[in-house]
Amino acid sequence: MSTPDTFPTIALAGPTASGKTAGALALAAVLGKQGRPVEIISVDSALVYRGMDIGTAKPTPDERAAVPHHLIDIRDPLQAYSAAEFVQDATRLIAEIRARGALPLLVGGTMLYFKALFDGIDDMPAADPEVRAKIEAQAAEQGWPALHAELARVDPVTAARLAPGDSQRIQRALEVWHVSGQPLSSFHTIKKVADNTNNTGASALFSLEPDNRAWLHERIAQRFDTMLAGGFIDEVAALRAHGDLHPDLPSMRCVGYRQVWEELDFQASCPSGTPLNTAFLRERGIAATRQLAKRQITWLRSMPQRHAIACDQPHAVATLVQAVLQRLEQPTP
Repeated sequence: MSTPDTFPTIALAGPTASGKTAGALALAAVLGKQGRPVEIISVDSALVYRGMDIGTAKPTPDERAAVPHHLIDIRDPLQAYSAAEFVQDATRLIAEIRARGALPLLVGGTMLYFKALFDGIDDMPAADPEVRAKIEAQAAEQGWPALHAELARVDPVTAARLAPGDSQRIQRALEVWHVSGQPLSSFHTIKKVADNTNNTGASALFSLEPDNRAWLHERIAQRFDTMLAGGFIDEVAALRAHGDLHPDLPSMRCVGYRQVWEELDFQASCPSGTPLNTAFLRERGIAATRQLAKRQITWLRSMPQRHAIACDQPHAVATLVQAVLQRLEQPTP
């Protein structure tokens, strides 16, 4: 049997609303009763942001009290958080958790983070304040659409996926070009690493995936309704009231937040007293979340090492727990 310092790094992935939190907490409870404590490392690009609780379905205070959670509420919504930063933070946490005699459990749905941790990612140039200031001055004079056109000349791959007004990402892409002489897109190729010190082996990735996509769609609709009833619109309105946030920030581009922000923008442009069209907002939010889930499942299917578990089956959580326990009984390569 594996000892705490030789445990594999167990990872639990899955599309939004597939039951990852419930599965992780159940697994932690079972292992805890066996004297094998668990600490959860969040693999979610939205959970890192403070003040974004309802729309991210962030684990509740009780859930976080039951099992230690990491990489939640570590950034202000004004700040960015990259895959490279995640790999650095997660690698450090894995070592620290093992040193405490506990099992690191990676849980989330940001597939780029998983892939970067498992396979490695090219290092991008650090920020250069002088270059950034020059780009900002150029944008103030010419406008961000003009800089987007400039980016299209030097890095058409990156420019094609950015909106002309996406100032933050355009700025970063041009900064990388000026500092390194290479397009940002060239740094986005995931590279294999021979020595994977995290022990994220082929059998350590478990994936919750529905056999029937309609089951997941119903869960997504139920979750979005719960968010709306729980004050999601007020949460976004409070973020807007900060005055320093805008819809092109990575935090505000998160699914759900983007749709609520845009509807609040539209309402603000209407005559005073115009009610928010919550039915239309609900429709857009659910559709966007379904698209996110579809992309997540596509990512997962590109990971042949995963152990897929049908999350829409009656005993999915029990199946997950049993599969992980069996993995932990195997010798670590």
